[in-house]
Amino acid sequence: MRTPAVRRVPGAELLRRGVEVADLYAEVFTASAWRGDSSAASFIARLSGDVARPGFFAALAFDEGEVVGFATGWTTPTPFPVDRCHPEAAAALGPERTRAWLSGAREIDEMAVAAPARWRGCGSALLKAVTADAPDGRCWLMTPVHAVGAVAFYRRLGWSQATHPAPEGAGHAVFLGPRHPARAAVHLPL
Repeated sequence: MRTPAVRRVPGAELLRRGVEVADLYAEVFTASAWRGDSSAASFIARLSGDVARPGFFAALAFDEGEVVGFATGWTTPTPFPVDRCHPEAAAALGPERTRAWLSGAREIDEMAVAAPARWRGCGSALLKAVTADAPDGRCWLMTPVHAVGAVAFYRRLGWSQATHPAPEGAGHAVFLGPRHPARAAVHLPL
């Protein structure tokens, strides 16, 4: 099987393909490992605001013209945001590390790959498309620790888990990209 074709796209193109992307989002994030509002409607509403963020970027994966994956994000602003899961990241890292490691870095907000496109290099290609040109390799993301498949995927690609929430599997973990300069300062869990 071939790897789906992946390319960066502007926000306007992502919005033009909003129904396809939102349907994929709902398909992936209604799986048991994910919690929260995973409806296509709520995603489209968020996406419309996200594309207006400074430093917004996106990539789409295609297989025979059909969208089978996407990744979105933006440059994390300074001061560090207080919406979504940002307060959890800031509390775990502390103000100094949050400012040094995350503010101004490329933040991967969402990534999803359709089940038939998994294990074909699609997720790896999407991450590469949105992180390869990150200044100084500074990119990061958060994922729920109970999403063990996602956690294992990021680790396989060389991402370093910078925070280690509750051992019972609650909360989100911050991961630093494989070229992030702070990777060496990340501590492994006990």
